[in-house]
Amino acid sequence: MNRQLLLSQNPTLIHHEQWGLQNTLSTLFKCTSWQVEETMDPINCPYHYFCESTHPNNYPPTLDILVLLFTTFSYAVILTLLITDLYRGTKRGKTRLVPRYLIPSGQISLPIFLLVLANGKRIDTIFPLSCVGPAILQLIHVSALAFDNETDKDNIRYAFFKVSTISGILHASHYLDSTILPYYTGFDALVSSTFSGECVSCICRTEVLVPGGKLVSYRGWSKTTFLVLGTLCLRILSRVCAENNDKVIIIIKFLFENMGMISVLMDCIYLITSSPPERNLLRSAAFAGVFVLIFLQVIRKAHTKLTQRHSTRKDLRWETKESS
Repeated sequence: MNRQLLLSQNPTLIHHEQWGLQNTLSTLFKCTSWQVEETMDPINCPYHYFCESTHPNNYPPTLDILVLLFTTFSYAVILTLLITDLYRGTKRGKTRLVPRYLIPSGQISLPIFLLVLANGKRIDTIFPLSCVGPAILQLIHVSALAFDNETDKDNIRYAFFKVSTISGILHASHYLDSTILPYYTGFDALVSSTFSGECVSCICRTEVLVPGGKLVSYRGWSKTTFLVLGTLCLRILSRVCAENNDKVIIIIKFLFENMGMISVLMDCIYLITSSPPERNLLRSAAFAGVFVLIFLQVIRKAHTKLTQRHSTRKDLRWETKESS
């Protein structure tokens, strides 16, 4: 994070040179438990907090590089599939079945992402998940919304894979919150408080410090996650009720899919503009990548609808010629 920017946001940091600015920031952003204590100045310092416990030390930067490489590979897979589908239109090739398991919400990549997010508190050097973790979850969301394994004829296997994806997204959201909530709380403590000088993390506040803070409202457990999960559940119902041709479920599923994609887009915009001013280039690149996927998915669906409509009209013309 830019040092001058931090000093301008909280001038009392200048008095922390004796402890080290980096040590102070690390303590605030990794604090898992804030303890409130009695104050001797109820007017100027009605709430006095200090950090009681923090996350363990970070893993070596090598692990960050491996996570970055795997995330980039998974992103490249879904990007390639979207572009390939856009090129093919309504046609479906068998080659899509293999890389499908490698997309972020696939049966191979999703467990790896769960392992990464579960240890996100300690992945915080070159590729800090406190900054880019939300983009990874959004990558999983877009992947789940964009790809539906309709070619799988086995309903039981189809439902099993969808349920496993639902479980994976729920766990991913929980693991992400366990990483970003302490980070956002520490950011609120940094910006909206003054340092008392009694210890590295001792701060004075005029209001209660809530988990996650009040400056950044994004959470992994959000309406976006539940829209994505609702879409997956409706896909299962739609598959089970396919013989009954239940149009109500199809319409609701269509609405959930589109609202989910719009919600992911709104989260991207919000996080680009409202996240803590740290690793701006990396964070912007991550969310820009998600935005590109959303854009391609919109173009892909529009192209598919137009192709299907054109094909239907061509069939009708052919039938008319035959009847005449």
